Amino acid sequence: MRITKKLPLFIVTGASCVGKTTLCNELFINEKEYIVMESDLLWNNIYNTPEDDYFEYNRLWLKVCANIAQAGKPVVLCGCRVPKQLENLPERELFTKIHYLAVVCDDAVLEERMCKGRGVSDEDWLRSSMDFNKWLKQQSSENVSYPITLLDTSDISPIQAARIVDNWIMEKIL
Repeated sequence: MRITKKLPLFIVTGASCVGKTTLCNELFINEKEYIVMESDLLWNNIYNTPEDDYFEYNRLWLKVCANIAQAGKPVVLCGCRVPKQLENLPERELFTKIHYLAVVCDDAVLEERMCKGRGVSDEDWLRSSMDFNKWLKQQSSENVSYPITLLDTSDISPIQAARIVDNWIMEKIL
């Protein structure tokens, strides 16, 4: 398929249990001006390549999002992504701009959501999620080339978070 419409792409990222999937489900229910996609949809262990930062999986998703955008609506891709994984890919040229929003929360809230909410007992997964959450908070102020907007879900409901993200998307579409 030949790409004829270049639209912005919206990335909603965050660590496990910060609320991004629940938020994206709320966006999906109410979407009108954009298409919401959950990146776990196409996950297969053949893409489990942390040594190259999931290169082929990210390329696949950029192609999928660009093709979906041919319907005339931008795509909101929900999943763990950071600018360095997307901005240098050949498929990056298929979009006018990529906007990044990171869903984060307080460390104590994240730990409680993971341990009590999901019953996570894997210390490595817990530590990895906590580290990614902290890293995203730092990047939002340090990354001027590819700014990351932060949304702290520590004290807001998924519906409130979805409204905030919808407004963020709409101000960039219009």
